[in-house]
Amino acid sequence: MSTSNDPTNIVDFGPRQDPRTERVGKLLETVRDASAKHLKELIDGMFEHVDDALFDLAEKAESNAVQTQYFDGMREVRKKRALVERRFLETAHRSLSNLATGAASPLAGTTHGTQSQNELSLVDDSELEESLAIASMIGKAQSRLTRPLYAVNQRLSVICGGNKVEGANNPVGPAMLCEAFRQAMRELDVETRVRLIIYKLFDRYVMAGLDTLYGALNTTLAQAGVLPKLHHAVPGRRPSAATASAGAQAAAGDGPAAEDADFQAEFYQMLNALLSARQRDVNSTTLGTPSLSPAELLGALSLLQNEIAVHPTPAGVIPPRDRTTLGDIAQLKEHLQYQINQLRGDSRARMSGADEDTIDLVGMLFEFILEDRNLPAEMQVLLSRLQIPYLKAAILDRRMFAHTSHPARRLLNALADAAKGWSDESDRDRRLYVKVQTIVESLLQDFDDDMDIFARLEQELADFLATNRKRAELSEQRVAEAVRGREKLQQARRLAAQEILSRIDRQQMPELIHSILTRAWANYLVLIVLRQGEDSQEFRVALRFVDDFVWSVQPVHNDADRDRLRQLLPLLEKSLRHGLATVAFQDADVQSLMAQLNALYHKQLGEPVELEPDALAADLPVATPCIPDSIDTIAKPEVIAEVTASERETAALDQDDPNVARVRALKVGNWLEFSSGKEGTDERAKLSWISPISGKYLFVNRRGLKVADKTMAQLASEFANGTASVLEELPLFDRALDAIVERLRKTQDSAKQPQ
Repeated sequence: MSTSNDPTNIVDFGPRQDPRTERVGKLLETVRDASAKHLKELIDGMFEHVDDALFDLAEKAESNAVQTQYFDGMREVRKKRALVERRFLETAHRSLSNLATGAASPLAGTTHGTQSQNELSLVDDSELEESLAIASMIGKAQSRLTRPLYAVNQRLSVICGGNKVEGANNPVGPAMLCEAFRQAMRELDVETRVRLIIYKLFDRYVMAGLDTLYGALNTTLAQAGVLPKLHHAVPGRRPSAATASAGAQAAAGDGPAAEDADFQAEFYQMLNALLSARQRDVNSTTLGTPSLSPAELLGALSLLQNEIAVHPTPAGVIPPRDRTTLGDIAQLKEHLQYQINQLRGDSRARMSGADEDTIDLVGMLFEFILEDRNLPAEMQVLLSRLQIPYLKAAILDRRMFAHTSHPARRLLNALADAAKGWSDESDRDRRLYVKVQTIVESLLQDFDDDMDIFARLEQELADFLATNRKRAELSEQRVAEAVRGREKLQQARRLAAQEILSRIDRQQMPELIHSILTRAWANYLVLIVLRQGEDSQEFRVALRFVDDFVWSVQPVHNDADRDRLRQLLPLLEKSLRHGLATVAFQDADVQSLMAQLNALYHKQLGEPVELEPDALAADLPVATPCIPDSIDTIAKPEVIAEVTASERETAALDQDDPNVARVRALKVGNWLEFSSGKEGTDERAKLSWISPISGKYLFVNRRGLKVADKTMAQLASEFANGTASVLEELPLFDRALDAIVERLRKTQDSAKQPQ
């Protein structure tokens, strides 16, 4: 007999035919007032954090558009906060008043996660996300607050004259409070991402504060004599269909209650979106036929798994769909039904609707894998062999579809992520391919019903990838440093060339002076830029030498010019010797050059000039040349034009071009696929570095070796003509579920079109 019907625990409020006595009315009024006060405090506390949360997210937004959404959301919440709070509290207050009059009933929409499978309906994306968020909140709160909520339900049932109060119609229960807030949120005109953030805050600050409310209500009602000796024992929970099919794992009670409730809400919501629109026919001939137990279904799957395991892994292109892949859902069901008939000896036995849904879902998941352009063809073949092990995993534990942290889901995502950057060129020793193949074969041969195998294999893959990642990162770093060094040298050469050209342009001068400036001195300027920078005192002094050197060979018009030249020559000589030594001119070359300059200035002044060949040689440092390129062309205009070509291309780009936007959106770590249009020549490469100097994008393979470096203009052009594409960053499992939802939605929309 339930506790609520135990006469020793029930306070007599008067005749049973009229339970709403004056005292009962006062108790309900107390419940209503205490709840309203507590909820007002909780909702106020939540809205105090909305502004800060949205502002923090806006600062970290990945794009201006997303940032604008958060700021718009902040303004909308500030403007309508009072309205939303009032609507929420009014709805909760109305529900409590209805309870007092005996008219309590669930609010519309409070049965999330409790609908029967045949009543599920496909919903809009934003509504689905909202429903999942609410279902998750309700599930977690009900599991966390099981004991105090059970006591509140029992006590409210008593003071309502025995009318049963439970989760769906309890005005202060998680389900009705969440639905009240959902109705209040309709006042806000905000984007879905902002709406979901507010729901998270509601979960964190309102739902998390219900412990205190339930504690206060239970204390108040117990002190008033309502079930004062109520034992907080919770009736045993009957396993759901999904949990029942989880075999030994569910029987052992594996996993926390909160996670199980959260899973139930999310899983059935997802199943709602994916499968209800298929309008499965239930024909009368199938009614009453024997249904399979989970053990029988798993046994049939194990037989199929053994058949696949004995087939060698197909090499090369994806093979026709046969028993080695079972990629087609109908074919899979046919094979499975055959095995079931053989095992049971009864051709009438059929799978349950829930099991058929699971088969459909896993089948569509692996159809997606066979079509996923993120995966190279050989890796598609390998991963497609996992269909039966993953179907068994889903039958054993359907939380795989609801929880991103599920080990089976994590393993498949990790395998797909490792495979994304694979190619024959980057895996010549086939180490990665063999590792993936080994993991696939281990699942096919060893997986029975021990779900721990997924976690073990995931860790094995992680250890393997970590070892290889260290080598790749070292190679990647060396490539980036080499490119960075070349670009710094190129930038320094361009700067030196521009500075010299600007000073000798249209100036008449002997070939000797021109040669010194455009060769030796240009190299000296490059070294200064690389070592001290273009803002250094050394660079300014070196440029002043260029000005003085050019002036020194201009015609001498008067005595003042002649005196200035005489005073300047020793300084020019000293600077020139230092520069020549820095770029490692040999002593013999310095002496020859000084002799030529001596003759030049003798003619310039009309008198002997003494430039000592060895005067400073002993004090000059000797440096190794750092410029391997020919220095003859460093200052030619066409060289500068070549160096700045990428800048001109970038400047000429149409910034509104979506392909340019795609390039700008690239981030270090993104994987791209480059195609030459020839079969077998596609190359996968990771964006390793974006040059702050030239703006070029450096790409490496999974071994860290350089594949290409491209300008923004080149990448935009390749995006436009389809020879470059960005590989998805979202995990495989998540992308597959998104694709399945979209596929089913299109099927449903097509079915609605008039024929």
